[in-house]
Amino acid sequence: MQTAAATDERLLREAVTAVCERFPSGYWRKLDTAGEYPTEFVDALSQAGWLGMLVPEEHGGAGLGIREASVVLEEINRSGGNSAACHAQMYIVAALVRHGSDYQQQRHLPDIAAGRLRLQAFGVTEPSAGSETTRIQTFARRAGDRYVINGQKIWTSRAAHSDLMLLLARTTPYDELADKTRGLSLFIVDLRAAVPAGQVTIRPIETMLNHATTEVFINDLEVPAADLVGEEGMGFRYVIDGWNAERILIAAECIGDGRWFIERAVAYARERVVFGRPIGQNQGVQFPIARSHAALEAADLMRRRAAESFDSGAACGPQANMAKYLAAEASWEAANVCLDVHGGFGFAREYDVERKFRETRLYRVAPISQNLVLAYLSQHVLGLPKSY
Repeated sequence: MQTAAATDERLLREAVTAVCERFPSGYWRKLDTAGEYPTEFVDALSQAGWLGMLVPEEHGGAGLGIREASVVLEEINRSGGNSAACHAQMYIVAALVRHGSDYQQQRHLPDIAAGRLRLQAFGVTEPSAGSETTRIQTFARRAGDRYVINGQKIWTSRAAHSDLMLLLARTTPYDELADKTRGLSLFIVDLRAAVPAGQVTIRPIETMLNHATTEVFINDLEVPAADLVGEEGMGFRYVIDGWNAERILIAAECIGDGRWFIERAVAYARERVVFGRPIGQNQGVQFPIARSHAALEAADLMRRRAAESFDSGAACGPQANMAKYLAAEASWEAANVCLDVHGGFGFAREYDVERKFRETRLYRVAPISQNLVLAYLSQHVLGLPKSY
């Protein structure tokens, strides 16, 4: 007997699948080859309301949680698509819903919910800081009723396809702080005005996968003080909250990738006949697939636990990080298994294995490396001395 929650999730998956079916593998293959952004797909998701599902009902959204959002992203990847084209809007919106002012929410959330506005870019990482976020140098100087910001960001994906960007900048010099997590502030930047004005310059970075990532140069960018999110100097705390949502959603994407790989591997192992028998009859083929399936199911349980904690407002840093770690490992294992099962055909573009292989490999490095997750768990969960 299915519970109401299980029924709701099934209906949610069916609705998302219906959108994804309009964009088959050939669509993604063509975009990957050309290095183009899936504008039509993102528009279809926006029009269906999926990218505004975390927006509260009073602002025109569905008022759903990270659990439901994670199911949407998982289903996109399981269908063969790449939800990295739009996933940031979900975790960025979560930060705005939790920490944005009434003015900011009333100004932006209705348009985001209606699909009229894209909030796809999160400007945090810098070339000289990398994973050490407290070392960023982009600086915001208060000047009357506005801030003037100068600096540079890197790996700011989808900035060229976003109307707004959340930007983390230093508002107090690093050397003046005892607590290095203070003195960072979060801003809403209107790229529609800043880019034409020459205050923000966006340059694409060519990578091994079609991720629409960029570097962003900021030159005397003027941001109204009303676009400061929360308190000045507390931006790092808000970013961490957004990171927890991001970790959970990335975990869901990895699980979706992993299930795509397992489904493809099982189908191919059943139909591929060598030496007079389907290769899936051989334990050397079927056991790796089975192990990969078990690892994915375990990662899924941690994803769900983390999402439940986040949606209830409970602290969920360990759960969110473990979910991302386990899911990234499981999806990468599934990718290798699927490639092995397909043999030489796994490298042929028409099978899509090599494309998904590249896409899922990213998540062992970004948005947080596996080693940094282990360092976090060692220090903050196990009580070991700080590594880095």
